[in-house]
Amino acid sequence: MGKKGKKEKKGRGAEKTAAKMEKKVSKRSRKEEEDLEALIAHFQTLDAKKTQIVETPCSPPSPRLNASLSAHPEKDELILFGGEYFNGRKTFLYNELYTYNIRKDSWAKVEIPNPPPRRCAHQAVVVPQCGGQLWIFGGEFASPNGEQFYHYKDLWVLHLATKTWEQVRSPGGPSGRSGHRMVAWKRQLILFGGFHESTRDYIYYNDVYAFNLDTFTWSKLSPAGAGPTPRSGCHMSVTPQGGIVIYGGYSKQRVKKDVDKGTQHADMFLLKFEEGREGRWVWTRINPSGAKPTPRSGFSGAMAPNHQTLLFGGVCDEEEEESLEGDFLNDLHFYDTTKNRWFAGQLKGPKSEKRKRRRGMKVEPEGANKPESEGVSAQAPLEVVREVVAEDGTVVTIKQLLTAPGPAGQPQSDEDDSPEEVGGPAVEPCPRSNAMLAVKHGRLYLYGGMFEAGDRQVTLSDLYCLDLHKMEEWTALVEADPETQEWLEESDSESSSAGEGAEGGEEDEDGSSEEDGEPQHPLVMPGEQFADYLPRTEQYWVRLAQDGAGPDAKEKKVLKVAQAMAKAFFEDSA
Repeated sequence: MGKKGKKEKKGRGAEKTAAKMEKKVSKRSRKEEEDLEALIAHFQTLDAKKTQIVETPCSPPSPRLNASLSAHPEKDELILFGGEYFNGRKTFLYNELYTYNIRKDSWAKVEIPNPPPRRCAHQAVVVPQCGGQLWIFGGEFASPNGEQFYHYKDLWVLHLATKTWEQVRSPGGPSGRSGHRMVAWKRQLILFGGFHESTRDYIYYNDVYAFNLDTFTWSKLSPAGAGPTPRSGCHMSVTPQGGIVIYGGYSKQRVKKDVDKGTQHADMFLLKFEEGREGRWVWTRINPSGAKPTPRSGFSGAMAPNHQTLLFGGVCDEEEEESLEGDFLNDLHFYDTTKNRWFAGQLKGPKSEKRKRRRGMKVEPEGANKPESEGVSAQAPLEVVREVVAEDGTVVTIKQLLTAPGPAGQPQSDEDDSPEEVGGPAVEPCPRSNAMLAVKHGRLYLYGGMFEAGDRQVTLSDLYCLDLHKMEEWTALVEADPETQEWLEESDSESSSAGEGAEGGEEDEDGSSEEDGEPQHPLVMPGEQFADYLPRTEQYWVRLAQDGAGPDAKEKKVLKVAQAMAKAFFEDSA
């Protein structure tokens, strides 16, 4: 009895602490949210000028992450909404609505009057009622400098049959948040977790809410049992037996002043409704067998055929007090609810063994996704990590991707030795986090996301497809070249950002910038960033060593590093 009393007091203490923290966060963030509300209102004024439904064929959407990609319940269509993009200096938020026609392989931009405000990290759920409805809750809006955040607590529905937006106002719903998860369960929307962040404080949630699609009312659930700790970015899916599975996620906590420690969760829980017990829900921790995913954050999830849960990619963070480094992933994992077992999503094609070696690598944005490799083989990349010391003492850590000799394992063709064919086996999504997934007719569609290379964030706009029944190979429907993405360093001239519109993502006409009257060489950058930025081809190393030379002291240092790295490259590839 005494132990039980202690546990109850401890539980109540945790609830009080969470309540105090939420109140503190709410108070400190109220002012900055008021500032952002004015900016949001400005954008809504612009949206209010749209009075007609306009559907326009267009090229694929611009790069973005933390958007939502949903499969139309009746048409062969995917629906993309919202998202964010960061160009190194400015953050852009979107409320654009795009549709992708699967049969025609074509995109269209759909402008509908009175859309939800711009946002990212929201949740979207499709239900089949009334010709199809897309329900959207929450998400966040960031200031252009990315230092202030507004977290939405609004609920919207897009009536797909009539192409009309409607805001559903119902009291008693979740507080403003982003990074939460939401699923359709019977005639309800079930929402879990998320986080709220202000400039100085943050809070993560593990509460559960239900929205009734018949009565349009919210209710807060109080499941029995020990459930997941507060988190965002988890995976949430409905099992064939009517339960709801929660896997993984991310949270952080302050360990001392201005120092936070992040946690990548890898635990798993089942939320189950107990029939005949007056709406009683129960949490149960489950321990699946099989090949479990490695701990990660920023992974993407979807429901695969046969009610299997599917996870793709993400980032495995290596976190220290003053630094954060991550390995981005592009692996697939499936969870079988009937067997309570994880298994890796191995492709059956002849390239599957080679693809496994690529997992967990860091990706180079410049040339990493290019099908042509300037005459250098791109077969079966092998990762070699080593440190190189330049003549001036600069230490550079290199992650090299060396190719295997010969065409072993390649599909037979008349042009097997051509550079284009040799580069073909690497057709697959590059490692990334915060990508968008949707499944339609047993096919997995993957769009966008991001990865980091040094201090640069590369946002993607590519589209891939994988047949989940055959599990043979990825098909690139839209290819993107990260080299063309705009990236503005802090040292870039202010004039380079002139004319930036609300949509963003556009490059300068000549792709160059100047500072203090001196042109910035496209290959000159701090030595420690070389390993993250440069493709591992012999021609490029030679060109770098030549082009890096110059009278400037910085360029001389760059040349020394380039020469040392070129030497290491030749030694390893000999």
